[in-house]
Amino acid sequence: MPLRIEDYALIGDTQSAGLVGNDGSIDWLCLPRFDSDACFAALLGSEENGRWRLAPTGGVRRVQRRYRPGTLVLETDFETDEGTLRVIDCMPPRGREPDLVREAVCLRGHVPVSLELAPRFGYGNRTPWVHRIDGRYTTMAGPDALTLCGDVLPDLEDATLRANFSLSAGQRARFLLTWHPSHEPPPPLIDMATASEHTEAWWREWSGHCTYEGPWRDEVLRSLIVLKALTYSPTGGIVAAPTTSLPEALGGVRNWDYRYCWLRDATFTLLALLEAGYREEAQAWRDWLLRALAGEPAEIQIMYGVAGERRLVEQELPWLRGYQGATPVRLGNGAVCQFQLDVFGEVLDCLHQAQRAGCGTREESWNLKRHLLDFLESNWERPDEGIWEVRGPPQHFTHSKVMAWVAVDRAIKSVEHFGLEGPVEHWRKLRERIHAQVCERGYDAGRGSFVQAYGSKELDAALLLIPQVGFLPTNDPRVVGTVEAIQRELCEGGFVRRYDTGSTEDGLPPGEGTFLACSFWLADALSLMCRPDEARAIFERLLSLCNDVGLLAEEYDPRTKRQLGNFPQAFSHVALLNTAQNLTHPSCPVVERSRR
Repeated sequence: MPLRIEDYALIGDTQSAGLVGNDGSIDWLCLPRFDSDACFAALLGSEENGRWRLAPTGGVRRVQRRYRPGTLVLETDFETDEGTLRVIDCMPPRGREPDLVREAVCLRGHVPVSLELAPRFGYGNRTPWVHRIDGRYTTMAGPDALTLCGDVLPDLEDATLRANFSLSAGQRARFLLTWHPSHEPPPPLIDMATASEHTEAWWREWSGHCTYEGPWRDEVLRSLIVLKALTYSPTGGIVAAPTTSLPEALGGVRNWDYRYCWLRDATFTLLALLEAGYREEAQAWRDWLLRALAGEPAEIQIMYGVAGERRLVEQELPWLRGYQGATPVRLGNGAVCQFQLDVFGEVLDCLHQAQRAGCGTREESWNLKRHLLDFLESNWERPDEGIWEVRGPPQHFTHSKVMAWVAVDRAIKSVEHFGLEGPVEHWRKLRERIHAQVCERGYDAGRGSFVQAYGSKELDAALLLIPQVGFLPTNDPRVVGTVEAIQRELCEGGFVRRYDTGSTEDGLPPGEGTFLACSFWLADALSLMCRPDEARAIFERLLSLCNDVGLLAEEYDPRTKRQLGNFPQAFSHVALLNTAQNLTHPSCPVVERSRR
């Protein structure tokens, strides 16, 4: 049986990332970037699609693992009848090319160990040539090459490197895997003996800048480390997740590629970083946003590659059978072509919050806002695909219209707070028009709640953000009614579903887990409504879903008690960070963004 999603841990070097199972197998690794082809793709297929396993040869009685405090250096302890083996995994800070270091250490007794390295480039579709030179193996296919060196030299069998050896207490064996372009010679070796300590020191120095002090510091710091790990350091872009096609329902078709940067995550991510003391990362994210958006407003996409790439064409990889049979496995993301009105609100809010926080004023930022507002004024009444990127017909989603209001509101506040020039009276009238339309057409008086789309009877968890963005005060009966309706109808097992996939025309078969970010939003809404005990109870319940090393996927299935969706998910960890700040400091700007 394949591992559960939550049985994996993340390693990375802030340019690429891999997933390590609690069985000692690295089943997913993309090099040299997050969105590069995977050289280990067993996660979405089988061991024939590539992996690197380092673990005891025989049976294992117990597995315990942890990150070294404040770092992304992973330690996994395998307890056997003969002794205890620790495997240490890390990806050191990037030199010229990416490195991956694995170290097996016998802590007790005597442990037989097995190594199996099976690179399969092109998402498991290309078996490499393997040759041995000067005590090292190099595997290559197409543009990619991997070079392995170590304290134990494996044997080659069918393009797979295998070794069996034994370690006694105090003995260790180290291995170094380095990616490089196949047309270039392998780069100089890093020092395997000091790699994990060097990596630990780098992460400790970074995590030492965290300013959060509160009851959930460990969880907050782990989430910040996840965000840093998912940041493409050369540009500042933050990917939604390091994986593709981990399903939102086991065996289902809601399988998407999340190795890209979404504009929708902009404001929440910026505020999470700023509130924890990471101004440099927040500014890098803001600057990435400005570069990605360069051009005409009509050409704005809802997502981009890590360096701002626009061509993210969706295709299927038929040779991969999918995680536990969930097909298709997708590369690229077709939602890139969608019109999603809400991203305009997110972009203007993010830029406003950055300026409000003192991240520096850039002339092109205000010019961009002006151009976006001009476009928005002519397009806010168009139907769109909405925050959840439905693959059904466009609709007049209520949340999308609310975020159009946010875009205009933040432009007005920029004039009011910073003395910038703009047609503020005209914008105020536009803001009033949008607000009146949403309250008239997006609210169902019979239900006593805002609804997913104009004329619909369905609910949508994105409506929980109405008070947070300042559209209506939290004590407004329409807000209270919406929150309580979502609690009654969209909650399952104490967690929140995005919407009813059986009733909403989203172009896909029904069925998915509860959405973790939405569950955090419910805690935020209750906190704003002065119901802190309920909010804390939800937050603590969500924290209990973190796996043994503190990671969260996109969704959770209360029936099977399993994490679902791409993993780890930046949006889930950003929501965790913001809710922790909200509950620790009720006056935190994350709670009421409009007051900024």
